[in-house]
Amino acid sequence: MTRHARNCTAGAVYTYHEKKKDAAASGYGTQSERVGKDSVKNFDCCSLTLQPCRNPVVTKEGYLFDKEAILEYIVSKKTEYTRKLKHYEKQLKKEDAEKAELAAAEKEAKLIKFMNREKNISSNSGSKSSVNAPSTSTSSSVSNLANGKDKELPSFWVPSQLPDAKVSKLEKPDPTVYCPISSRPLKMKDLIEVKWTLVNDPDDKKSLIAKENRYMCPVTHDILSNAVPCAVIRTTGHVVTMECVEKIIKKDWLHPLSGDKLKEKDIIPMQRGGTGYALTNQNLEGRNERPVLQA
Repeated sequence: MTRHARNCTAGAVYTYHEKKKDAAASGYGTQSERVGKDSVKNFDCCSLTLQPCRNPVVTKEGYLFDKEAILEYIVSKKTEYTRKLKHYEKQLKKEDAEKAELAAAEKEAKLIKFMNREKNISSNSGSKSSVNAPSTSTSSSVSNLANGKDKELPSFWVPSQLPDAKVSKLEKPDPTVYCPISSRPLKMKDLIEVKWTLVNDPDDKKSLIAKENRYMCPVTHDILSNAVPCAVIRTTGHVVTMECVEKIIKKDWLHPLSGDKLKEKDIIPMQRGGTGYALTNQNLEGRNERPVLQA
């Protein structure tokens, strides 16, 4: 077998790099790319508005929200539930009305059948013509508007008249409001107000939003960032580092600032943003699904 050149195109194998290059040039295939640091919100930003929180609150799962944004979300979900409940109740009333109409029609049909039977009994002593008379009067009409069919659509080509056409029924709405990030039940009373500790740097004259180092741990004075794991103390709302929790708080389970007794459920780890490193966020990857190239 002869030796091929470096840029040989006679290979029998479609390599991974060739496939990736052709997918980028043709616009086909799924593209996956790791999200960088600039594409992820900061640790002190709201999970809904993606802006720094003015009145920060945290859920039991550790997701940070601006109080105004999360309350507006809860109110909108309750308004949506009220609207869906009205449509559901309207559907129930319509079903009850249809059942009442069917019951009345069945009762009327039984009454007509009974009256016809009585007429047949009374006409047995008469002639055969008299016997056939009621049958001709009660025979089905050729018209498509008789026997209550005037309210039905006679056009069989209408989509709603197809044999497989079914009326979609509304399900009973769920009154529970779920967190937009964790999809767990969310209540206003479960929101915990967060207290940040500002970094006191007299040389830094920038505004709070323009500062790169805005908050610190009130115990260890470590600067808080996406690279530093943080936790919220549920009883007071102070934000401390996880290193402070492991080395100081968990020794005697006392609040380092107020001295109150703490429990393990009072420590809420905060969900932080990405840092761009794989160790911090393992699933920080974006996928763009595009049409598949078919041979």
